[in-house]
Amino acid sequence: MTRNPAFHGFGLGLRSQHYPDFLEHDVAVDFVEVISENFMIAGGRPLHILERIRERHPVALHGVSMSIGSADGLDQDHLMRLKSLVDRIDPLFVSDHLCWTAIEGFNSHDLLPIPYTREAMDVVCANVAQAQDMLGRAMLIENPSSYVRFADSDATEWDFMAEMCARTGCDLLLDVNNIFVSATNHGFDAIAYLDGVPAERVRQIHLAGHSSSSGSSSGGGRDLLIDTHDRPVPDSVWALYDAALARIGPVATMIERDDDIPPLADLLAELDQARRIAAARERIAA
Repeated sequence: MTRNPAFHGFGLGLRSQHYPDFLEHDVAVDFVEVISENFMIAGGRPLHILERIRERHPVALHGVSMSIGSADGLDQDHLMRLKSLVDRIDPLFVSDHLCWTAIEGFNSHDLLPIPYTREAMDVVCANVAQAQDMLGRAMLIENPSSYVRFADSDATEWDFMAEMCARTGCDLLLDVNNIFVSATNHGFDAIAYLDGVPAERVRQIHLAGHSSSSGSSSGGGRDLLIDTHDRPVPDSVWALYDAALARIGPVATMIERDDDIPPLADLLAELDQARRIAAARERIAA
């Protein structure tokens, strides 16, 4: 199984609005990330564009439908199509989420939470191992944002992920915004999360913005933070990013934006902020 490289560049999620920028200009990024499922096809314009951009930049493949937490097991057609894309693009990383998305062939198109139990651990590890065997490489597994907790969970999310890495040899995509969102929603300490994550397994970091959903506006309940990816990275997430780098060290970092997508220059300005924070943290470490 091929291991993931230690790569410390700064990148953006590639979105169709910015295809012309990447095809016609030299964009100041070290890599781009795409949603795997958008390119798991035999041909067509999107795949052709991705191949052209791959000539200029390393590409990370980020999945949203593998359903790693599914007790039904992994979809073999999905895995085979992903394998074909991996062979074609030779990506920097291949990642997906610690969640489930499908049951009995129905795809919810949502990243649904799993209980952190021994039974779930066995399911997740079996699925990760199967995916890695098929792809011939170690995957990156991303921590989800969550809005509910399971009463029968017997481990923290960070302890669950640490054991998953130890058992499968996978690595982590640490979404700092998701840590902040979940910590706020559930009342745990985000710094304790960072301290519990196996730093040597983190290969990539996601940064994004979030929204607030007021429970009172819908007739009751508590306010929640929602991982919407529709606004700039807030100060709270920048601060947690700095804390993450203090514990993990230099790591590939990218900005995610999936809705209300601004001009490319705005995202590049955010990416420069990540570079400044990382550079300052390296000076402190030196």
